[in-house]
Amino acid sequence: MVVLEKGLSGALNAKVTGSGDEAIILAHGFGGDQSVWDKILPYLAKHCRVLVFDWIFSGAVQDPSLFDPVKYSSYDAFANDLISLIDELNLKSSVFVGHSMSGMIGCIASIKRPDLFKRLILVGASPRYINADGYEGGFNNAEIEDIISNMESNFYNWAQAFASAVVDAKDPPSVDMFSKCLLRMRPEFAVPVAKTVFYSDERDILEKVMTPCIIVQTTRDIVVPNSVAYYMQEKIKGKSTVEIIETDGHFPHLTAHLQLLDVLTAVMNLNEPENIST
Repeated sequence: MVVLEKGLSGALNAKVTGSGDEAIILAHGFGGDQSVWDKILPYLAKHCRVLVFDWIFSGAVQDPSLFDPVKYSSYDAFANDLISLIDELNLKSSVFVGHSMSGMIGCIASIKRPDLFKRLILVGASPRYINADGYEGGFNNAEIEDIISNMESNFYNWAQAFASAVVDAKDPPSVDMFSKCLLRMRPEFAVPVAKTVFYSDERDILEKVMTPCIIVQTTRDIVVPNSVAYYMQEKIKGKSTVEIIETDGHFPHLTAHLQLLDVLTAVMNLNEPENIST
């Protein structure tokens, strides 16, 4: 493993593991950090170079002064950080795996710099979380307002309840793991990032995405309805396919990692992950 200790890569705790011609980037979503990839990282590192990192809002980032809620009030700033990180590490034509909010961040980055991305794998991604005319985002405005209000009034209670709602309850260790990730976040960071995520509307960018995409969705995701995956497939101009993983929840990399690895191994033409422990 190479731990990078300077520049943006140092600030974001970037680590490159493994070796090989192929490079894959794993980008966590809201509330997480790079540890959410721990179940699939060992296998992927046997076959390619794997970049993991922590977004600037993560509780794992050591310098809180790096987060500016005004700067990061849109996905654009995150996409610029992603591009800068990839350039700093001199990665080209990588496979990008973006969970949740990172899916849209990867899409925006691929529009700005298509040379950096060979393929996008969008896991539980959504261009808009709030319902609109002719579009099912999964939430109405009042539900999002309740989420934000609960975060502001009692972040500790909200984090535990949110983790239980979005991670498959049949996997208590994963629920607990994500709850602890959430609680490592500073509430003064978590609330503005949640607003950025839940009030986002990136539907218009989809037609500009030309990088081939695999849209990964679970059968039952309280955060992102299945209809969103097919909406994205229809709107993305580049080649895109939808892969449904038979599991509950918003975190297949925590609760259904073998099924997610099946998708990744097929996409990257790797050997089947027969010896990965459950």
